[in-house]
Amino acid sequence: MRSVRSQLENKGQNSAYRKNQTRSIGFLMLLAVLLFASALLSLRAGSYNTPVGELIKGVFGLSADGKINLVVQNNRLPRICTAILAGAGLGLSGCILQAILHNPLASASTLGVSQGATFGAAMAIIVLHMGGGLGISLLSFAGSVAVALIILALSRFKQVSPEGIVLAGVAISAMLSGATTLIQYFANEVELASLVFWTFGDLGSTGWDDMKPMALVVAVLIVYCVLHRWDYNALLSGEETAVSLGINVKKMTVFNMLLCCLTSSIIVANVGLINFIGLAAPHIVRRVVGNNHVYLIPGSILAGASLLLLSDLLARTAIAPVILPIGAITAFLGGPLFLYLLFRGGRSK
Repeated sequence: MRSVRSQLENKGQNSAYRKNQTRSIGFLMLLAVLLFASALLSLRAGSYNTPVGELIKGVFGLSADGKINLVVQNNRLPRICTAILAGAGLGLSGCILQAILHNPLASASTLGVSQGATFGAAMAIIVLHMGGGLGISLLSFAGSVAVALIILALSRFKQVSPEGIVLAGVAISAMLSGATTLIQYFANEVELASLVFWTFGDLGSTGWDDMKPMALVVAVLIVYCVLHRWDYNALLSGEETAVSLGINVKKMTVFNMLLCCLTSSIIVANVGLINFIGLAAPHIVRRVVGNNHVYLIPGSILAGASLLLLSDLLARTAIAPVILPIGAITAFLGGPLFLYLLFRGGRSK
């Protein structure tokens, strides 16, 4: 009897696993289709009205109309690629921060990491008068790492609750926003105009050369996270279980924090402050695929890229030809989700 019962239980578990696997793979395919459709819609949007077929030819420079090739390759396509790279990086960073901090509310924006990067950019532009992208990226990284170390210290050594960590992030963000405002007060018109870029967020100012460092760091983050997907799954069972499996949890946590900060700072240095993509994308995917990082990591990448691309499409078409700040659109998207997660966490207690 025991043998028959155990066989039935194993068969039921295998059936549930296969069902979850099928659902997860199907959802990832759906996200990929959504991303492709969003890219086509973004390619179509604009004042230069052109059939989709001609636009696709323009991507490869094959359109008979030279203006179409110029508009697509120098304007629309770089904007689409920037949105995909930034959204993928922010979505994956949020997924990893939530895993290593055991905090479902964690993301670069809610913890103040993005605001730290913005403060670093303000220091580079106004105080140190840096015009180059490398100097701004370095100070953005330094600002984000400083915030990350504070958050990590509160999480690891002071044993602050997940809600307390988010409140600390809100307090740090408020202080950094105040400091950035003070720096702006002493800026000249040119420096102030440059800094407005960081606070509003903009996907239309990056060219192909600007995307290279962002593409590199996002690619490194993706490869690293995919290779360590089972380590993140082990953390779900607790640090003791992860240590027993041979994982150096402290080293892993610090390295992942630094890698996420580097990714966020490079993105902020190129496109400005974009909030809540890192919070929303992993939670949307998690509701379908669960906490298995085998599917959660690629899902967060695809969902983050799709969300930012759709948000940019809305910003460009809502009151065309005026282009709304992308940061405002993503804030409207992520704000209600953040409140929902916060109140749901409070009720669960």
